[in-house]
Amino acid sequence: MILIDQNNYHQFQPLLYQVAISGLEPDSVVTPIRKLFSSCINMIYRMAKVEKIDTKKQYVYTDIGYINYDYLVIATGSSTNYYGSINIEKFSIGLKSINDAINIRSWMLQNLERAVEGCNIVEKTSLTTFVIVGGGPAGVEMAGALAEFKKYLLGNDYPEIEYSAMKICLIQSADRILPTMSENASKHALKILENLDIKVLLNSSVKDYDGEIITIETQTGISTIQSNNLIWTAGVKGNIIKGIDDKLIVAGARIKVNEYNQIEGLENVFAIGDIAAMISSKNPKGHPMVAQVAIQQGKTLANNLLAKIHIGNFKAPFKFKDKGSMATIGKKNAVADLNSIFLNGRIGWLLWSFIHLISITGFKNKFKVAFNWTMKYFSYEKANQLIIRKYRRSS
Repeated sequence: MILIDQNNYHQFQPLLYQVAISGLEPDSVVTPIRKLFSSCINMIYRMAKVEKIDTKKQYVYTDIGYINYDYLVIATGSSTNYYGSINIEKFSIGLKSINDAINIRSWMLQNLERAVEGCNIVEKTSLTTFVIVGGGPAGVEMAGALAEFKKYLLGNDYPEIEYSAMKICLIQSADRILPTMSENASKHALKILENLDIKVLLNSSVKDYDGEIITIETQTGISTIQSNNLIWTAGVKGNIIKGIDDKLIVAGARIKVNEYNQIEGLENVFAIGDIAAMISSKNPKGHPMVAQVAIQQGKTLANNLLAKIHIGNFKAPFKFKDKGSMATIGKKNAVADLNSIFLNGRIGWLLWSFIHLISITGFKNKFKVAFNWTMKYFSYEKANQLIIRKYRRSS
């Protein structure tokens, strides 16, 4: 088996926002791929970027050469979706990778340092106004973490900046935040965010951003917000590889697959995770682009491929078992939808913490995160507020 990835690490995306606000060190949420598979004697790893595939010749072309395959599994995941806006993509920062998280951390700290230099009131307002676009779990968690940074750390670390000067705004195009969760979860999360002094704009969509002025379309018309900090968590799209027939690409830039994650018309090519769209009458939009779908599809496909090799047939079609969804809102508060059970507050937060802790790869990372969270439970000190690598935004 050959594994190809352009990065030599696996990242735990649910905790990227904590890296972004200096809550965790970057190496706490990433694990080297070679270490993950060190016990697999039949696996070869190559750090390379896939450029295209040829399904007729059964070749995968990369920037270090080509590889012939018998079976090909595409698990390229997703990236930030800017919905065609060149300006938003150019001037905002997404939250989809460890690089994004480090960029947000650097940009936030750089702007706060600039705000204490004695700039004029207009520039200072822009530098200390933080806008998050997208009211899903990533946006809600990022907004809550920023609010607690403001509440507990701003006055100590940046005494030159008044508490009221730092403003946080969460923009959501739908009529409620956490739209994929229950209404109870949405209502509780909204209440907590507002208690944390976060301005939440519902039924609002960002139309443009020039690096300073955010243009927003609301139900009452067009409005603007001046901000030098725009974090984009409003959507994702599949990372399509060249060589896949355009007819197989469906909404959201995903590859259409059957119930065995087999790409239609290709007997030995499969797709799993965010990149795969398993569409049916019961599931017309495909499965949600979340980790638990990818994990379950990976396990099912592995068993099916082994069965195909040994007995000539697939073992069983994929059936998604929804284990629920969760989102944390600041310290000691979270919401959790577990089938018919709804949890919130501290109980929800404890469950969220436990689930995420056991999901992190590597004992060392589990220990570091657990120790960090334990310290933060009694203190609001952040892990690392250092600007190691300066971020330079496009101009």
